[in-house]
Amino acid sequence: QVQLVESGGGVVQAGGSLRLACAASGRAFSTYGLGWFRQAPGKGREFVASVIWGEGWTYYADSVKGRFTISRDHAKNTVYLQMNSLKPEDTAVYYCAASSSGASYAPRTYDSWGQGTQVTVSS
Repeated sequence: QVQLVESGGGVVQAGGSLRLACAASGRAFSTYGLGWFRQAPGKGREFVASVIWGEGWTYYADSVKGRFTISRDHAKNTVYLQMNSLKPEDTAVYYCAASSSGASYAPRTYDSWGQGTQVTVSS
């Protein structure tokens, strides 16, 4: 399995920006897609964005489209989530995940998960 280590979470004001990073190790060679999900208190895990590792094709939830950008750095085996124009409703624990088969919006299709990092956006 691939191990994922996340960083970059924190507290920002509305309208601000954060850049999350997730470094992959272990059996990272088997990874096909990388995804970002988030979970707010009392809510289910929500798809945010994903990227196909090889081709670089990206996918976004409507709620973040135009504000968030997912990207990958092959040399560092790292996927990033650049979050701009942050809103209070973006507040959640953000998780990165790796899939050996795709880059789906469905959490159940991912094989490995990071520990999560807290993002808090104040009004």
